[in-house]
Amino acid sequence: MLLTILNFITWNVRPEIIEGFHVRWYGLLFASGFPICYFVTLKILKNENVKTEVFDGMITAALIGVIVGARLGHCLFYGPWFDQKNMLGQVIEEGYLSHPLNMLKIWEGGLASHGATLGVLIAFYIFSRKHKVDYLWVLSRAAIVVPISAGLIRLGNLMNSEIYGHVTTMPWGFLFVNSTDVRYGIEKLEPHHPTQIYEALAYFSIFAILLFYYIRNSKKKTVKNETLIGLILTLIFTFRFFIEFLKNTQVDFESKMPINMGQILSIPFIIVGLYFLWRGYKKKSIVE
Repeated sequence: MLLTILNFITWNVRPEIIEGFHVRWYGLLFASGFPICYFVTLKILKNENVKTEVFDGMITAALIGVIVGARLGHCLFYGPWFDQKNMLGQVIEEGYLSHPLNMLKIWEGGLASHGATLGVLIAFYIFSRKHKVDYLWVLSRAAIVVPISAGLIRLGNLMNSEIYGHVTTMPWGFLFVNSTDVRYGIEKLEPHHPTQIYEALAYFSIFAILLFYYIRNSKKKTVKNETLIGLILTLIFTFRFFIEFLKNTQVDFESKMPINMGQILSIPFIIVGLYFLWRGYKKKSIVE
């Protein structure tokens, strides 16, 4: 039912878990990231004898930061700022700044990973100041599990038949039958790069790298906060920068840009990641 393999793969999955209900695979995968990250983080912090209230505070801050940041990031970075009108003055696309209450309509879709990152950074900063916990320590421990959620979200995009790549002749190209653009005749039904799968595999691999580094060094008490932060920022956003070359344009204004918005937003994170890797390299191996 799901796949028919010929010279390509027909992806005919409906986004709803049960037809007729508004519960989608995307929502399930997005939500499932939180309990998985919760238990992995709990295991890590128990290993360091962290107090329960500190752990609970970190989880709460992460939830708020991800949801608020991801939504605001989409609205401000990718959504039109003001109403887009045609030559007759008719509104063809509402802007979030013209209709700010539309930002609350999360059920209509629209989350941005760069916004989620910024949201978590701000939420953890507030948390660290309130609980007087080292900010870099908070970021480094959260960094280990972040790729899990990122990978699950990309699988959710796969189930929605959205955010895929350019047309390809490779045998693993996907025919996204339920793509909105295909159903409305905006594009032809052709095999595309399943970039959602590429990204999910990359993010799960990055999680394995971070966890391996932590386990190996925690036994020797030589975990460096800077190295963990540097690894996640550099690996995730460098991959994100290059995978964008395979993706279709997500919003119209990007078609006139030499690199898209996702790539522009990735560059500062890559630079900061390299800086933290350098700091970790220069830092003596001491107990964190």
